[in-house]
Amino acid sequence: MKRTQRVFIALAAALGCHFTLVAQTAPVVVEAESGTSTNPAVPVAGATTGDWAFRTVAASGTTPAITYATSLTDVSAYTANGGVGGSAPATAARVLTYTVTFPAAGTYDLYARIRVGAGGANDDSFFYANSFGTKDPTTTTPATWVNANGLFNVGYTSGTIAVDGGGTGGTGVWKWVDMSKFVVNGSAATTFTVAAGALTQTFQIGAREDGLDFDKFVFGTSGLAFTVANLDAGQPGTVPVPPFIPSGPALATGKAKYLGCAYSTPQSPYFTKYWNSVTPENGGKWGSVEGTRGTFNWAELDSAYNRCAKIGGVFRMHNLVWGSQQPTWLKGLSDADQLTEINNWYKAVADHFAGKKIDFIDVVNEPIHSPPTGLYTVGSTDHPAGSADPAGGAYINALGGTTTLSDGTIQYNWIIKSFQLARQYFPNSKLVLNEYSVENDGNSAQIYVRMINQLKALNLIDGVGIQGHAFSTQYSTAATLRANLNTIAAPGVPLYITEYDSDALDANGNNSDAVQLAEYQRVFPIFWEHPAVKGVTLWGYRPGHWRTAQGAYLVNSDNTERAAMTWLRTYIQNTVLGTKAASAASAAIYLYPNPAQGGSVFLSLPPALNQQTIDVSLLNALGQRVAHQTLPPSAEAGRPLALPGVAHGIYTVRLQTSTGTFSQRLTVE
Repeated sequence: MKRTQRVFIALAAALGCHFTLVAQTAPVVVEAESGTSTNPAVPVAGATTGDWAFRTVAASGTTPAITYATSLTDVSAYTANGGVGGSAPATAARVLTYTVTFPAAGTYDLYARIRVGAGGANDDSFFYANSFGTKDPTTTTPATWVNANGLFNVGYTSGTIAVDGGGTGGTGVWKWVDMSKFVVNGSAATTFTVAAGALTQTFQIGAREDGLDFDKFVFGTSGLAFTVANLDAGQPGTVPVPPFIPSGPALATGKAKYLGCAYSTPQSPYFTKYWNSVTPENGGKWGSVEGTRGTFNWAELDSAYNRCAKIGGVFRMHNLVWGSQQPTWLKGLSDADQLTEINNWYKAVADHFAGKKIDFIDVVNEPIHSPPTGLYTVGSTDHPAGSADPAGGAYINALGGTTTLSDGTIQYNWIIKSFQLARQYFPNSKLVLNEYSVENDGNSAQIYVRMINQLKALNLIDGVGIQGHAFSTQYSTAATLRANLNTIAAPGVPLYITEYDSDALDANGNNSDAVQLAEYQRVFPIFWEHPAVKGVTLWGYRPGHWRTAQGAYLVNSDNTERAAMTWLRTYIQNTVLGTKAASAASAAIYLYPNPAQGGSVFLSLPPALNQQTIDVSLLNALGQRVAHQTLPPSAEAGRPLALPGVAHGIYTVRLQTSTGTFSQRLTVE
């Protein structure tokens, strides 16, 4: 049975002051299907017409029946030709209106019990009015509607922790979110004030993406804590326990390398207590900034930049060119018009940050796995590889595509053009190529090196990004990760770990502090201590993290730190990185490919060593010399070393020069 809205004004009068105090702490429950619209919702299970439908899930065991509202129309149908569907409901038919009577005046938080569909990030947004009253569904200025986006990996399904703007709820489950604390798109925390003479108010929500279900909304007194059980049962809230507050300073304070984090609303609390570098998680992507052609939304990007300016840290702009999360309106343009719009995009970013420092720019993101072809390169059950991706850009040819040279190698014209434009518009920023699964895949690492070398030959690249996600590292040995790092470092361009995370699920799918701690201890030092790696960025650290469902966050919703965070702080503080003088030479010595195959390996040396005569010895595990070669001075950066008859195994390559002796580990397969 559904509970009706709990408004008992007559009973309050009968019981007097005591009830009034209780009523002020009890939540006001509004069933989602009680809303009305100019286009009546279809009350039939399975309905696919109209803008809204009311559906019922039958009771099962101890779980009661649930009747809920669901949106049937998607934002994409209302953004074409400059429509406002991305920032407001767009039509009255996409709005549900509720009449809510409160027991007492006061300030209230808005809670929502929702279920995100199988589309995940494509099913996880809606609008709600930022104050009471009837709103114009087309109004975007002044801001009237809150765009609640990114709900697929937040929320609470159970537990005794107070529901707030974080949580770890995923898709396909009913979960609670404190919408007033889920601050999105640069908006301020949105609470609702009820005056003593106006206890009955109008509240409205609007559809944004289809596939999002609404069971109920709750208005709970601000400042009180409500658990899932409280909200489910309509029980009074309690005075919250003071949260844990980290003391700081940032973990890498005083270190030669920075340790940063992706920045978004869920990652914002106490950010400055942990990190000294900022990367906008989604706010800098073209599709986020210019979802409507010619209309720019800088709010999230500015929020990230301002946070970085506050801490005086390193700012990484993410990103300019990518084959995902691009404006959908690009796909129908000609190559010439697309190139014009790409220039306009670069210029818009440059103009917006005129006079401000952008330390690094991820110019091209995921050139191997997600080039801007307009097609899904990596398939899934929802979209097989090769199928059309409406947010895929489809502008690779506008940038010059690729050319197969006479020797069979591929020239990446589109990447080169992207970096040439970046040099033009951002002459004072370091330009970076960024990719995932190159640290675990030797073939991808080799392709990546070819891209890097083409850019390096034209003096267009200043840094190489390696994302370092859990799905790339958790099944890779330490030797594999180190070998591929060495391969990618061989061209001599500094490396940056740009999107690190480690999951926490055990073999049974349970979130385990011990599992996450062990993986951090195994993987993180490989990146942090590699001499070519100059900085590491985590891709989130709190619930709301993009891998929240995998337990990849380091800090809980109540701000308490997990074991991996406690270890990470101690590890960063106590690890002594090589001195600048000692690491300068060794950081620029690389063997590639490593593991070596085919009886040879290339040795890359810094110019200062390359101009000397070098005695090269190959030592086996017992320290015995099994091969020897003398290299004369050379102007060539990459020089072959012969490995005739060398058996499989792990060796040490020892280089003796007039300025010192250097050693590198080599695996021969």
